[in-house]
Amino acid sequence: MMINQKISDILEVKFPKVVILPEEPHNDYIQIQPENWKEVAQFLKNDLKLKFDSCQCITGIDLGIEEGLEVRYNFHSTKLSHKIEIRIAVERKKPSIPSVEQVWRIADWFEREVYDMYGIHFKGHRDLRRMLLPEDWKGWPLRKDYKTPNIYNGMKVPKVRKGWE
Repeated sequence: MMINQKISDILEVKFPKVVILPEEPHNDYIQIQPENWKEVAQFLKNDLKLKFDSCQCITGIDLGIEEGLEVRYNFHSTKLSHKIEIRIAVERKKPSIPSVEQVWRIADWFEREVYDMYGIHFKGHRDLRRMLLPEDWKGWPLRKDYKTPNIYNGMKVPKVRKGWE
């Protein structure tokens, strides 16, 4: 079982300047640059020391108007019994990141959900479209700057937020 620092070191050797070194050390996740993400993902899956054969979750996070958006990936190696979270910042105005659905097939649904809720485009995804909301829905509901419409296709959209506080 590897800890994140060892995994981070392996990535730094193979992909110089991809790993973003934290100001304070932590073992919770590895932050990386979006450049070459698909190559990094293939390496995470295929390298004999890593073997991250299971993509368990991909989620979007809206860190706020100033901080922007982030995509987080949780991987597990069923063969070597270690896990990792990879975090990648994407710009808010035109959020885009390479798709990994051809590396881990399950990423297909995860990426579509993140696209549907946050509007993050996964370049190279074979079928990137909404999966929870109607195709003609406007906006990205889990973004902090999202404004719920009053009417959708002639129907009133409820805005009951009782108990959300």
